[in-house]
Amino acid sequence: PVDDKPQWKEVYCPSTWHATGAWLWRTAKAHVLAHDSGYHQLVSHWLRTHCATEPYIIASNRQLSAMHPIYRLLFPHFRYTMEINATAREALINANGVIETSFSLGKYSMELSAVAYDLEWRFDRQALPEDLLSRGLAEEDPNAPYGLKLTIEDYPFANDGLVLWDILKQWVTAYVNHYYPQTNLIESDIELQDWWSEIKNVGHGDKKDEPWWPELKTPNDLIGIVTTIIWVASAHHAAVNFGQYSYAGYFPNRPTIARTKMPTEDPTDEEWENFLNKPEEALLKCFPTQIQATIVMAVLDVLSNHSPDEEYVGKNIEPYWSEDPIINTAFEVFSGKLKELEGIIDARNADCNLRNRNGAGIVPYELLKPFSGPGVTGKGVPYSISI
Repeated sequence: PVDDKPQWKEVYCPSTWHATGAWLWRTAKAHVLAHDSGYHQLVSHWLRTHCATEPYIIASNRQLSAMHPIYRLLFPHFRYTMEINATAREALINANGVIETSFSLGKYSMELSAVAYDLEWRFDRQALPEDLLSRGLAEEDPNAPYGLKLTIEDYPFANDGLVLWDILKQWVTAYVNHYYPQTNLIESDIELQDWWSEIKNVGHGDKKDEPWWPELKTPNDLIGIVTTIIWVASAHHAAVNFGQYSYAGYFPNRPTIARTKMPTEDPTDEEWENFLNKPEEALLKCFPTQIQATIVMAVLDVLSNHSPDEEYVGKNIEPYWSEDPIINTAFEVFSGKLKELEGIIDARNADCNLRNRNGAGIVPYELLKPFSGPGVTGKGVPYSISI
């Protein structure tokens, strides 16, 4: 509702037999996609990865010494993140920046992100299994792979993601159990306790009293916390970032703004007549302007790019991991499983029964393939949020 006008709402359905209905359906999709584009950039992308990772980086550098095993484990996952976030604040999410001038939310963009953080963000739901459960996209089932039965069986992000989540967790488990063979070592590690305390009480201070924060008392607690941080910085960011140009570079496939109301929303006689006579013009007026579309296309091309010196998860071992033969062996297992995942994803994309990733006009789902060459490839999972 606006002023004295009641809320306007209408349901649109696909129409193949009625021309007017078909054009209304196209326009309705543009409106929905414009809202979803804003949510994607400001919540799924900026808030859940770039923004929420900063407290982990700051606390790690303030509370963990450079030789601490958890600092060494997390260090590659924090590469370039603070730098790229600073750049984003200068040109993308700043006042009158790309997001405000080219997305439907306009000047309310960062306010939406802040409100979404307040209402939706919970550390315990950043882990993939809990994320799927909380969104109603899975239910617990001890007989199903990874203990989850998916609501949508052919859900590429969840199917590939659960394999990758399990591989990451196995690597973290081997690493943590090596350095913390007894439970009491967790609580007696002052640096580690101060690190987790700062993340909760300072980095996310406005949520410090929430009951959902995990405790840090046992190796299993630490495994869950660290795997979640690594998942967000690597796989979740890869899934929401590196396919952006492929899906949205052609802006009618994913417009970022709807500049006009729906043609059926209280139209004047002239507006309705114009829509009936030239529906394609009405749709073009709804789409982003040429300058908005061009700017977004250029930005998405940059964001979807892998640099030539990209560091992919599990590809090359860090020097301090190779110093310990047990960790070196665990990393070899980790790297080998990631190579196996590449084959699993290729096989799934070739399966004609998986219609959300195979078929005429369907883009194969490769966003969680661990490795990639440079450029816009639509695949590759870097260690960190570096673009």
